[in-house]
Amino acid sequence: GGTNVRAPETEGGSARGGGGEDPAATRCGSGHCKWFNVRMGFGFISLTGGDGGPVEPPLDVFVHQSKLVMEGFRSLKEGEPVDFTFKKSSKGLEALRVTGPGGGPCAGSERRPRGKAPLLKRRPKGDRCYNCGGLDHHAKECRLPPQPKKCHYCQSITHMVAQCPHKAQVPSTSSSQDPHTPFPVPQEEDDRFPSRDADL
Repeated sequence: GGTNVRAPETEGGSARGGGGEDPAATRCGSGHCKWFNVRMGFGFISLTGGDGGPVEPPLDVFVHQSKLVMEGFRSLKEGEPVDFTFKKSSKGLEALRVTGPGGGPCAGSERRPRGKAPLLKRRPKGDRCYNCGGLDHHAKECRLPPQPKKCHYCQSITHMVAQCPHKAQVPSTSSSQDPHTPFPVPQEEDDRFPSRDADL
């Protein structure tokens, strides 16, 4: 009866042993950058064999710029040799850490995405300096001395937004109508009351 008990253990053991070749396990490899899109921040590495030649069948490993070991703007140059660790994911092979040959930083591409610098200077509307009204900086970065406070509505320094006559004009039209609407009702009631008194 003992052999029957041992059989599942050995099967379980072999299953555990097979776990070493688990598809999600991390593997190391060398290769070169097949292509890399600096604007989108990702590309592919072609895996090479131990002799430096391409593996058969060819294997491409997805790489995101966040996995590149280097200073500054992270990217890869087409054809750049790299060492990396990777794993199999639901999307295919995916790089986990990418370095230059021997573990140094990646060389990277000299290309930079076009049009990124102006985007940094562009600020959303209304995002201005409260001190001087400038659009290219905030109040804490303002080089001018503290300016007199202005009305946020019309930029006048003679009053604040709460006392702004320009702002008051807009709601005043609707509020002026409000007092008129209740008047006809009480007047009718007032007319009724004297007539009753007269009857009495």
